[in-house]
Amino acid sequence: MSKLWAKGYDLDKAVEEFTVGEDPILDIELVRWDAVGSMAHARMLAAIGILTPQEATTLCRELARIVDLDNRGEFAIPIELEDVHTAVENHLVHELGELGKKLHTARSRNDQVILDLRLYMRDRVLAVGDGIGGMVRELIDFADTHRDVPIPGRTHFQLAMPSSVGLWAGAFAEALLDDWELLDAVVQIVDQCPLGSAASYGVNLDIDREMVAELLGFRCVQNNVLYVNNSRGKIEAMLLSVCAQVANDLSKLATDVILWSMPEFRYFSLPPEFCPGSSLMPQKRNPGPFELTRAKAATVQACLFEILEIVRPLISGYNRDFQLTKGPLMRGLRTTVACLEVNRLCMERLQVNRDACLEAFRPELFATDRVLDMARKGVPFRDAYRQVAGALDQMEMEDPVANIRRKTHTGATGNLGLDLARARLAEARKTLETRRKRWQGALTLLLDAAAPGADPAIP
Repeated sequence: MSKLWAKGYDLDKAVEEFTVGEDPILDIELVRWDAVGSMAHARMLAAIGILTPQEATTLCRELARIVDLDNRGEFAIPIELEDVHTAVENHLVHELGELGKKLHTARSRNDQVILDLRLYMRDRVLAVGDGIGGMVRELIDFADTHRDVPIPGRTHFQLAMPSSVGLWAGAFAEALLDDWELLDAVVQIVDQCPLGSAASYGVNLDIDREMVAELLGFRCVQNNVLYVNNSRGKIEAMLLSVCAQVANDLSKLATDVILWSMPEFRYFSLPPEFCPGSSLMPQKRNPGPFELTRAKAATVQACLFEILEIVRPLISGYNRDFQLTKGPLMRGLRTTVACLEVNRLCMERLQVNRDACLEAFRPELFATDRVLDMARKGVPFRDAYRQVAGALDQMEMEDPVANIRRKTHTGATGNLGLDLARARLAEARKTLETRRKRWQGALTLLLDAAAPGADPAIP
């Protein structure tokens, strides 16, 4: 076994461990993507005459075997092999001899790892999109079920105006739908094929980058070979910036739920199976998932800032610093997907205590409505404001349910526009499924073409 850059000398052991870092662990998640990316590269090399069609087919079949080994948890990356690229190539050389040494022609580990990460990010985008979709659906259903349950609206933590559980849940549904649109925009940038940029400056072979992009289901080739390497970390940060928005929205939701499930409020009740207890106080049922959501939102932001700071001072071209953007990318995406799933489960079971919501109302919550009623009758707004402000102790209670139903302009408590949110969700899911079909279809074709007995012709 040898390193891809081996030149007849060995690294100092401490330096080797320092430079290899987490890669043997992190790269286990990239084995599948390194193999299928290599399949497309092999097919392209055959198309330009570097490999024969039979050589490409032989390589692809062994790469498909690596995917199978990975699926069964039987493909390892020893520390002495540094990364997934070396482990895959050494496997090919061990199994196929000299043929395995030909596959790296016209590429560098630089563009190879960027390709692996783009394929990985595409896969994780599907998981994030599914998570957003599931959470939005749950919030819309929750808002619809509780559209007529009034709660006090607050500003500065003080009583403000009548609100509703439906308005609250619908607000977070729309927040996440906006996050989806950010994700959709970033996906357009992620979905560019970087292979062929090599070590930042291309190669002196007439490679067909468009063919590789098409085989892998990419939207297009990422054109400028130097920018391909300069964009490493940048595009990862774009994706994590979306994750940070998602996590921050979930964090705000979590804080509201924690507050409103306190005994002093009792608007919400959390199912006991979602509430870890205390080792000392037997009565405690703690909102652990929501507390951890707030903390995990901070870790997602930290992953984003870590990448931004790593790439900020670098000169153009490849720098080893890029290696350390891989860990925060994976952690940030993994954390975001987990937060979406756990919060969806919690929202599905969250209970609303209607009586407690009604009991929370005080006459002063209707002060602004009284001002606007007077303005409707011709009293100048400022005069009405001062009259009501000077007589707050004379305010009378209104029916909170009638109040929220009466506000029927766009987006108000009596006109939540949940159908608009459902339409946006349906369109988002349609877009996500179109991408899923294109991406997974391309990879399936590559794997099927590498199956024993398949037609060896280039797909």
